[in-house]
Amino acid sequence: MFSNTPDSSSINANDVAPLPDGSLLAALDLGSNSFHLLIGRLEHGEIKPVHTLAEKVQLGAGLNGRTLSQGAIERGLACLKQFAQLLQSVEPSRIRVVGTHALRRANNRQEFTRPAEQILGVPIDVVYGREEARLVYLGVAHALADDERSRLVVDIGGGSTEFIVGRRFEPTRLESLQLGCVSYANTYFPNGKISKRRFCNAYEQAMIEVSHIRKHYSAKHWSEAVGSSGTLQAIEALIRINGWSHNGIDRTSLERLRKSLLKYKHADEIPWEGLNDKRRQVLAAGVAIALAIFRGLDIEKMRTSKGALREGVVYDLVGRLRHEDVRERSIGAILARYNADPVASAGVATTVRDLSTAVGKVWGLGRRDIELLVWAGRCHAIGVGISQKHYNRHSAYLLENSDLPGFSQGEQELLATLVNYQRGKLRQNELNAIRIKHGEKVVKMLAIVRLAVVLKWAEDLEGLQVKASSISLHLCFSAGWYKNHPLTTKELSAASTAIKKLGLQLQLD
Repeated sequence: MFSNTPDSSSINANDVAPLPDGSLLAALDLGSNSFHLLIGRLEHGEIKPVHTLAEKVQLGAGLNGRTLSQGAIERGLACLKQFAQLLQSVEPSRIRVVGTHALRRANNRQEFTRPAEQILGVPIDVVYGREEARLVYLGVAHALADDERSRLVVDIGGGSTEFIVGRRFEPTRLESLQLGCVSYANTYFPNGKISKRRFCNAYEQAMIEVSHIRKHYSAKHWSEAVGSSGTLQAIEALIRINGWSHNGIDRTSLERLRKSLLKYKHADEIPWEGLNDKRRQVLAAGVAIALAIFRGLDIEKMRTSKGALREGVVYDLVGRLRHEDVRERSIGAILARYNADPVASAGVATTVRDLSTAVGKVWGLGRRDIELLVWAGRCHAIGVGISQKHYNRHSAYLLENSDLPGFSQGEQELLATLVNYQRGKLRQNELNAIRIKHGEKVVKMLAIVRLAVVLKWAEDLEGLQVKASSISLHLCFSAGWYKNHPLTTKELSAASTAIKKLGLQLQLD
């Protein structure tokens, strides 16, 4: 579209390194109960595990209200220092780290994620509940036979439980409920105490939660039920050890496990072989939740799968690296849903990409940043369908509150921020809050989006040269360009004032 100066970057958002067979990839699941690491080798489209590690960190147990305790933060960081040694064998672009319920809820999660990112050398994606459910289903689907049967997948985690109905590799319904073995253990079985009354209270609350999704997740909507997660696998193992079932979990064996469990007054008294101390502390909560799910959704029998969130994260990463990014499909869907002008969307996205490419090296913009900038450009005006007035605010609201498969919570929030501040006044207190939340780089990303929107109706940008320093952006147009574009010239002049508030100087020639 326009030319770059010799010292500008050649970063291209579509320039993805090839992913041949034999490539190592890694996924790290920062769960509310355990941290799980998977390093796998890509072989003929499948991931073959090379290293797997699991550590009971119980991040969720350190969640006081919506604040993560210092002790939980320290436990998590100590675990990551051990995992980081193995991750040194994998290229950073082929590693993805995902945070779930405990980090979703924690208002102070950056006190953990920032030092964690320094330890690991890669960003941490805190995902919404439905995105977690999608990734769980992807992991389970790759571990099961590729048949046409519809299935219900249930994943009981430390802080939430994910429910997915799907067929083959495509989920059709996704839900995440605040049912977790760690959170329920803390609430209903404090300090490991067990009683019939405590179990009944936990079960009844879980039944209330499950009743909210019964209409679309009961047995008439699927052919088989599959359990994923350590909780359901531990329950199945105990059922087998006691000889109540040879494989899977059925409602009768689950009832027998409940009766046997309630013979004990404290978790420490449970004698069953193969049950480690940390799993023992959350077993009663896990059984209460499982029983509520079985009864509430009319499940008679469930088999378990070794596929889980971490496997789903790796397969999703393979898709991203091979140009099969589900996020691209999500953006296309939201553009269609709100009838966005395809010409305007494509024009702003192209200008964003070219500006980002020109300044990327100097401003430290990586592939991930440029991808988000381009998507923000494409979605900058989806709110026009609601109202032309303040369309940027409407666009931002839609981006932040829509279900966008593939995007992490942080990515959606950043997309909404870039779109919201594409125009209008920039207040210093708001900019300070944005810097704290998204980092210093975001103000430079805002400058790119604002300029791309200003240049939206300028058709002739051939020959535009772009240079950047750490504190400035220099645009040099071809001879006569300003004379032929008086409106854009006026808007560029006004934009220089706003960009100055971002801590940058805009120079126009």
